[in-house]
Amino acid sequence: MKRSLVLFVAAVLLTGCGGGGGGASEEGGAPSKVTIEWWHLSTAEPLKTLWAERAKEFMAQNPNVTIKATVLENDAYKAKLTTITQSGKAPDIFATWGGGVLQQQIDAGLVKDISADVADVLPTFTPASLSAYQFDGKTYGLPTDIGLVGFWYNKKLFEKAGITEPPATWSAYLEDVKKLKAAGITPIALAGKEKWPGHYYWAYLALRIAGLEGLKQAATDHDFTKPDFLAASQQVKALADLQPFQKGFLGAAYSTPDGQAATVSNGKAAMELMGQWAPATQKDAGKGLGDDLGFFPFPAVEGGKGSASDAFGGGGGLAVGADAPPEALQFVKYMTAMENHSKAVVAGGVLPVLKGEESSVKDPNLKQVASLLAEASGYQLYLDQAYPPAVGAQVNDSVAELIAGTKTPEQVGQAITEVAKSEG
Repeated sequence: MKRSLVLFVAAVLLTGCGGGGGGASEEGGAPSKVTIEWWHLSTAEPLKTLWAERAKEFMAQNPNVTIKATVLENDAYKAKLTTITQSGKAPDIFATWGGGVLQQQIDAGLVKDISADVADVLPTFTPASLSAYQFDGKTYGLPTDIGLVGFWYNKKLFEKAGITEPPATWSAYLEDVKKLKAAGITPIALAGKEKWPGHYYWAYLALRIAGLEGLKQAATDHDFTKPDFLAASQQVKALADLQPFQKGFLGAAYSTPDGQAATVSNGKAAMELMGQWAPATQKDAGKGLGDDLGFFPFPAVEGGKGSASDAFGGGGGLAVGADAPPEALQFVKYMTAMENHSKAVVAGGVLPVLKGEESSVKDPNLKQVASLLAEASGYQLYLDQAYPPAVGAQVNDSVAELIAGTKTPEQVGQAITEVAKSEG
């Protein structure tokens, strides 16, 4: 995923695959009835409605097909998907972030190799958006989104604290946190109950300090006790010691009316570190900041081995279960056809995954995200997806304990290493 996201080439129009029947014929020639189980986690607008509309359209074009959608919040989705895959099954279609988690599902024989079926449309996707779903030259999913994590902030609150421009370095960031606190403003909203938002801080600091190569090396040697990872933990502790988070953050969820997104959206905290979906979730969960919402990339860390232009994040894709009917793959291709997918880009729900789709990005903040991705010198997938599931879960758990003050920086590296070595 080191290549540019946005490739300025002519738009390639794809034809939706929903026109035919596809099912085996019953007596009398009519296609047999097919029910497709589709699991995803787009619980916020605009995707919640847009994905439902795509399913409705596909069913109208394919009367023999019924699409049964299961839509869950992030943590509930991960838990339910883990439970079903551990039992040796998978939904017909399911949302995936790719990486190490998808690799394990592939190794367990739960995911269909769709390489031959999507060969006709693969050239229409950007290489960066596809890479998390490709292993050993084979394709196991199609992307629906790509992006990166960065700081979404309230311009008005920054101004009130006397901050004239977003911080470019980590030390300047910590100083700005102090300025916000001094002005009586809660600097950061964090969903402490859901551990994945907290892992972004440690992961980004590790990326800036150890660099991309350091994170790749750790995936091979399973050693997270090295000085660079310890330094990342120490900097997370330095931030947590400033007590920058909203009151009750340890029990806060992400997208609930009293959660992380709503706290920023309602002007009760100055910023959150979150992915490209943040504006949509903020609007859905709270009042919305409108023109007061700004974005800045994660700052550089002085003396770090990583480049300030290295991006951390991921997208979302759709994988097809090994036992899914052919109509499931038809629906995945229908969802990612230009004339269908670009509607989600225009609505601000996702960023471009198709070549020529970048002109559909309207929101100025999302244009900035797309631009940063286009210029990124490197790309690191979320650690709780890039690494095997048990390792990713331990990263989330250990960072949550570090932020809560129940684990030391040294213990974080030791705990992750222990799990990584047992998995390796």
